[in-house]
Amino acid sequence: MKLVRFLISREGFISVFCYTITAVFSFLSFAPLSFPFFVWVAPFGLFIIEKRNRGEWKKLIYHGFGFSILFYLVSFHWVYHMTTVFGGFDWYLAVPIFIGSAVLLNFKFPVYLLVFSFLAKRVGRFFPLIASVSILLSEFFTPQVFPWYFGNVVAENQILAQNAEYASAYGLSAFLFFVSYYLFYLRKPKNFFQLFSKFLSKHKNIQKKFLFAGLGIVLVLVLFFGNGYYLFQKWSAIKPIAERDVLVIQPNAPLEFRDGRNPAEEIRNLMTRIDTMTEMELKKSPVDLLVLPESGIPFFTTHDTEVTRYSRIYWHQFESLMAILSLRHGTNVFYNELDADLVPTALPGRISRRDVRMYNSSVLMNPNGERRNSYQKVFLLIFGEYMPFEWMYALSGQTGQFAPGTNLDLIPYYESRKNPSSRTKDLHWEDTMTMGPAGVREYYSKDKVEEKQLGSFLPLICYEVIISEFVRKFQGDPDFIVNVTNDKWYGNSVESYQHHTLGRLRAIEFRKWIVRSTNSGTSVFTDHLGRNIDNDFTPIETTAVIRKKVQVIPGEMTFYRLYGNLLSYLYMGIVGLVLLFYAKRNS
Repeated sequence: MKLVRFLISREGFISVFCYTITAVFSFLSFAPLSFPFFVWVAPFGLFIIEKRNRGEWKKLIYHGFGFSILFYLVSFHWVYHMTTVFGGFDWYLAVPIFIGSAVLLNFKFPVYLLVFSFLAKRVGRFFPLIASVSILLSEFFTPQVFPWYFGNVVAENQILAQNAEYASAYGLSAFLFFVSYYLFYLRKPKNFFQLFSKFLSKHKNIQKKFLFAGLGIVLVLVLFFGNGYYLFQKWSAIKPIAERDVLVIQPNAPLEFRDGRNPAEEIRNLMTRIDTMTEMELKKSPVDLLVLPESGIPFFTTHDTEVTRYSRIYWHQFESLMAILSLRHGTNVFYNELDADLVPTALPGRISRRDVRMYNSSVLMNPNGERRNSYQKVFLLIFGEYMPFEWMYALSGQTGQFAPGTNLDLIPYYESRKNPSSRTKDLHWEDTMTMGPAGVREYYSKDKVEEKQLGSFLPLICYEVIISEFVRKFQGDPDFIVNVTNDKWYGNSVESYQHHTLGRLRAIEFRKWIVRSTNSGTSVFTDHLGRNIDNDFTPIETTAVIRKKVQVIPGEMTFYRLYGNLLSYLYMGIVGLVLLFYAKRNS
């Protein structure tokens, strides 16, 4: 009842209006709508609530939860779809999970209000550094499974986005709140005329304060826009050392079969579809790399081991088709699969189900149809690939029980076959009914080429691409980044565009192209400046192919790859000392 009375009161109306400003304007500023003007006023809702409730800690916490829930409803409404489809939860469990995750995973809002209010009370004056350092603290130290930082929204501006090479999304968040707080202060004509009158004042002390404040905002704007422009020009002039022809197949594979469809028939149709789409695209024009998405062929593996046969995930026809694709067209094939091994504590000589570990894995097959390096997903998705507590698996039959991988090596790929196949009749999916992997390789044995490594790429599965701190742990200098994902769990929603846009900054941080391969859309190629090539996105919930020439940018360890979030930490430390000085002086 208290909540209802609050919502129908004047105070409640103003509060909900403030929540809406931040939630809706942030959403409008971000992909796929991308109206960048709104981002500069999106923080106003937070500023108004903090100003009206400064020092009232309990109210600020409640208001922070209000921002969290409304922000989640507007921007992350697809999480409910994921919870019911991906997680398999009934609605009466999905609703509390949605609300709980809205609060927990957007805890940055109450933290921001508390930190901002605390520092503002201590300093006791207009000080935009408070706004920027507060957002840094709240984004750094709060849990976020889908880390949509305000800096990612600023990065919709192509020039400002280049600053991510040094400061990642965190630095852009600090920049946004610094500028936005100035705009918030000047939103009233009275404040603007007060500043102007102070400038005309005869008191030198007042003039110095005005000049200091004015020069501060000008310096920050020049720094970010100037550096962004410089980096944009610098990297635009870089000449690639090579180009790789890459084809992405988007097969729109089924997620599950709870609707009564025949699994065997659906999988046969899927394999035929992949085979046909590949041949139509490559029959006359081969590529260096063919990429299939996460769960492009679900439920199975091509890794033939005692453990995978025991687990019934090895399927010889899957391996045969991948060998056919690589041998028929003489190309590298990178595809996703399940994989399995035994825990270190397993007893030798026998296999039990509790000793088996499952992995979300991607593997490369070379132009000779031979299985080479694989990558097991390290950063698993909660409620989809694992549960935080063992007892929770009983709530959802859909949730996987995957183990995280440990290897962060790049994936080598090899020189493609230059000549067309010598066979007068090529193999297709239907031939896998009677011909195993060894038979396929024997059939194309005359087309075998010497294995020469052409380069390597950085493999990422699903949401790993949006975790900048994780991606920079990979060692070596990749030619480009390949992100395979399955966004079909979210239906025809904005999630796929948001997912890509959050990952797009990795292209700038690494100065490498990104190949994004999705099961059902949106697949896209992004260059080292963070630009989506030809703005060519595949449609959602359909089959499609997309093919581009990927440029290999000369290897250079960027500042972010070398030092990570060092600048943000330095900024928080320096501003913290400045604020401490003001707080002590005021006390």
